[in-house]
Amino acid sequence: MNGTYAKGAYVNGRQWRTTIAAAQAGDRRALDELVEGWLPLVYNIVGRALNGHADVDDVVQETMLRAVDNLGSLRDPDSFRSWLVAIAMRQIRDRARRRTSESLADDAAQEATDFAELTVLRLQLEGQRREVAEAVRWLDDEDRQLLSLWWLEVAGELTRRELAAAVGISRQHAAVRVQRMKARLEAARGIVRALDSSCPELREVTARWDRRPDSVWRKRLARHIRGCRHCAAPGEAVVPAERLLVGLALVPIPVGFTLSLALGGKTAVAATTAATGVGWSAKVVAALTKPAVAMTAGATIVAGGAYVVTQPDAAPPKAAVPPTAASTSRPKAPSPTAKPSPSPSPSRTRTDLYGTVVDALDTAPDPNARPADLPRRPESGLTSTGGPKAVMQHRGDSVTLSGQGYVLVRWQISPKSRPGALVMPAWTGLKGKLFHVASGGGRRMDDTFEENADGYTSGMGGPRVGYTVLPTGTQQMWQNEYFYVDGTVTLTQNERGADYGLIVFPSNRDAVTKDVTTGPAQGAIRYGLVRDTGKDTAPIPQYVTRSSPADAATVRQKSRVAS
Repeated sequence: MNGTYAKGAYVNGRQWRTTIAAAQAGDRRALDELVEGWLPLVYNIVGRALNGHADVDDVVQETMLRAVDNLGSLRDPDSFRSWLVAIAMRQIRDRARRRTSESLADDAAQEATDFAELTVLRLQLEGQRREVAEAVRWLDDEDRQLLSLWWLEVAGELTRRELAAAVGISRQHAAVRVQRMKARLEAARGIVRALDSSCPELREVTARWDRRPDSVWRKRLARHIRGCRHCAAPGEAVVPAERLLVGLALVPIPVGFTLSLALGGKTAVAATTAATGVGWSAKVVAALTKPAVAMTAGATIVAGGAYVVTQPDAAPPKAAVPPTAASTSRPKAPSPTAKPSPSPSPSRTRTDLYGTVVDALDTAPDPNARPADLPRRPESGLTSTGGPKAVMQHRGDSVTLSGQGYVLVRWQISPKSRPGALVMPAWTGLKGKLFHVASGGGRRMDDTFEENADGYTSGMGGPRVGYTVLPTGTQQMWQNEYFYVDGTVTLTQNERGADYGLIVFPSNRDAVTKDVTTGPAQGAIRYGLVRDTGKDTAPIPQYVTRSSPADAATVRQKSRVAS
């Protein structure tokens, strides 16, 4: 997801370099943009970590004020997001140390709607998504803090490195902590399901329960569920939490939320313009009232530069539907009569010019279906800035290819390390032509193979470790994907959310043909698939553009690059 949240999503720190530098130099409009773009991120982190307690407003405000007041100390604008998230987590921990021994449950019940309820109401969640939101109530403070970050990691808005830095631990330790938190979240989901059931024994167990989730009752209910045949049966396939969170809209800022920025030297001038609606105030209010914000909220200004969010009469938006692809479930056995997708018609109509035929979803051919012949294209040779083997394992890694010939892009997806939403790589700065010619490697990434102790069922993940989920409408990749370049183009790794890597090899037609025609007799799962028509009607990749955007992840799906 890209663009400010006011436009539907967040932007990483690197894209904000110019804005941050201007804000550090005293540019009030640039400071406005930072508040506009990053307030929803902070609100969601703090809201989930504190589960909607009445202190959420104060912690969010303190976080934003500290960020504004200390912006000059930020040496690397590219790390702004990590820096801001770390500030938010420090404020959450400071709040925990300051709080008194009085009952937080009483305060929350009287003064605020908890974040689980806010999630359900604002996003109109149903089924197992609602179950996950309600299960959050059963987590301890530390688990909720970690969940607030992991939720955004799964959504592709934070990296594992940023999550670990915010918590103040190593990536390896973070992986362990996340797995433990997920286990407790799944146990809490079981409690939510059981409480919705009609188990007579459970009604007796909960007869004296005051309906407020806490650790004591969590343990009691968990013990009952483990020993109860009725409660332990889920009744339907339980979808891993990360799959339910993929594509889930962020919770809108609630009714009555107030952010006062009239404190500190950096914001004093901005506060004086509140009455006229000029500068800071006008900018932020305009952002908050845009329909695309998904806040379903307007905003009014009160004295002192405070922004009060108010709820309009319109119905709240429906929750976003997560991507659906073959990678999100165990694939069905292929039909023995299945055949490779037919090639596009080579007719020379206006719509068949180069760059108008974009890759589309394909159905996996039968393992024994032989691929079509690979057309022969000129090969004068390719040069690669990554050499004969470019390994791209981190967001922003890129390789530029120039010349005329074939290139192999090999996928390495690691759902065990970090499942969730996968942000596809992008081809940018295209000068000339680029075709998707074939798929090979002996399997599609969602092909199942024998389960092992880790619970893998495919290259896209499995029920025990979670799933790597493709964006809606994205074609399922094979282990080896082959492209033909005639000109110059740059391929960028856009990892955010799901963990994956790419290895890029300049190749040749003979190597492609050998790969896609190496069949099951040699131990492969299936033959390959040829997509090339030998003409300009061969498909182009889904994510390709002739422009060179600051962030390659902004390249939209099914780009048109016709010359």
